[in-house]
Amino acid sequence: MVQPVHNGMNANAIQNAVWRKSSHSGGNGNCVEIAVLDGGDVAVRNSRFPEGPALIYTKDEIAAFLAGAKGGEFDFTV
Repeated sequence: MVQPVHNGMNANAIQNAVWRKSSHSGGNGNCVEIAVLDGGDVAVRNSRFPEGPALIYTKDEIAAFLAGAKGGEFDFTV
């Protein structure tokens, strides 16, 4: 039986998830990983805690976030 996917579930429990991280990741563990799920939703997890919770977004939500990031809406200085 396939377990339903929901926000906050253990990322390792998502069946058939193939996790990817950006080639821009510096390899220091400070990145997120994504997996496209059956049905088209996208799961996101913290690469330092792969067994931790996953956040689940629709394709439209991811597209809106990426458009904002590319447009500079989330730029900030520390």
